[in-house]
Amino acid sequence: MSVLSRMTAFALLLFAGEAAAACKDFVPGQRPQNTAREDVGADYDTIVERGWIEFAVYEDFPPFSFKKAGEQQGVDIEIGRLIASELGVEPRFMVVAADENVDNDLRNFVWKGPIVNGRVANVMLHIPYNEDLACRNDQVVFTGQYFNERIGIAWDRETYDEAPSPAYFRYDVVGVENDSLADFYLSSAFGGQVRDKVKRFTNYTDAMDALNGGDFGAVVGPLAQLQYGARDNVDRIGLSDMALPGLALGEWTLGVAVRHTYRQLGYAVDDAVQAGLTDGRVAAIFEKYGLIHRKPDW
Repeated sequence: MSVLSRMTAFALLLFAGEAAAACKDFVPGQRPQNTAREDVGADYDTIVERGWIEFAVYEDFPPFSFKKAGEQQGVDIEIGRLIASELGVEPRFMVVAADENVDNDLRNFVWKGPIVNGRVANVMLHIPYNEDLACRNDQVVFTGQYFNERIGIAWDRETYDEAPSPAYFRYDVVGVENDSLADFYLSSAFGGQVRDKVKRFTNYTDAMDALNGGDFGAVVGPLAQLQYGARDNVDRIGLSDMALPGLALGEWTLGVAVRHTYRQLGYAVDDAVQAGLTDGRVAAIFEKYGLIHRKPDW
């Protein structure tokens, strides 16, 4: 399952009401770990003393983290390097596969560790901030918010004079990533009238390649991924936000996650991100990958 689908549709949208009720007056407590004590993580002083910090990043997830010419690249990789530079240490990266939902990712890579080879990272990047999600995951501190993501649309200017609304897709084909938030929404919109016009792809890279190739007229999904996919075709591909009536979640803030026992590290990481936001380095990272940076709405 893709990073987008299990992060937005499962972790943030479908379980929100249940989580809010379950977390009322909840007090964090100790939980068992799959890792040995030395693999649970490291506090701020240990990281500074040893001279390196390890970030968990998602694999094959352009433009945020992906391999090109044998090296890890992307927005999240450079955010990790910025944080490490502010802390005065070397950045290292643990490339991980997305699980069924973000709760599982936090358990596996931030506070507990997977059952096999149970080492966790010091910090996990590209984590959505949501009060219900934070409440469910009491072993994690959510901090260092660096970007607001939102649902958008990319469309072929030769097909449409302006951004089409969801109603257009009762008749026109629209591309999405399989099992993504856009897929779930459009498949049920207008009493299911759009379902047969939804063309599903394994990822948004393939969806945008098809749009760029003229296979159909529009793709709906996270705006940053659409911007990246249209970067070499900006004269023909239009981009904009997209309102999806009735959708509980159309925008979300991205940040980092740190194990709750290492709050000093969390404060230091947050200070590093804030410094990068203030002096423009974070915005410059997004611009490098053809993206418009939107500051978090704190």
